[in-house]
Amino acid sequence: MDDEKIIALYWARDEKAIAETSSKYGGLCNYIANNILSNYEDCEECINDTYFAVWNAIPSRHPSRLSAFIGKIARNLALKRYEYISAVKRNPSAVTSLEELGDCVSGTDSVESEIEKKYIGSMIDKFLWQQSEEKRNVFIRRYWYFDSIETICKRTGFSQSKVKSMLYEMRRKLRKYLEEEGIEV
Repeated sequence: MDDEKIIALYWARDEKAIAETSSKYGGLCNYIANNILSNYEDCEECINDTYFAVWNAIPSRHPSRLSAFIGKIARNLALKRYEYISAVKRNPSAVTSLEELGDCVSGTDSVESEIEKKYIGSMIDKFLWQQSEEKRNVFIRRYWYFDSIETICKRTGFSQSKVKSMLYEMRRKLRKYLEEEGIEV
């Protein structure tokens, strides 16, 4: 079923919308949640919470890209769940990804407002669109989907040293770019 029909089901408050969402985007949600949580039960809970959040969000919104809308909700819920359980268990891949990126965009009290967060997000987005598609995809796989270096290598055919080098260089450039835009890092 295409996205417009799924959105129409949500607008009509038809519970079939959840089944259609699960059928079309369940794999995406599972992939995102699993890369962050690495636990079947936590992933299942996160995915169910995602469907519930989409059910509650769509009547007031009409997402232009349903996959991105659902993926963002799944990612945010998985990160919240990870934060909640992180005192007990850790996913080394997600921790490493966040630590790597922390040098470029670590949060401080001066950047906590929602407007500033959106501005930083738009600057990162602008920066990424200035990069080659190859570099942008590697960066997004690592820091959005939390793919391991090994997974990125398998997807791209690049060596580990090339992927690590690309990520290092992109983080360095991102930090410089943000500083030039007046963002404290």
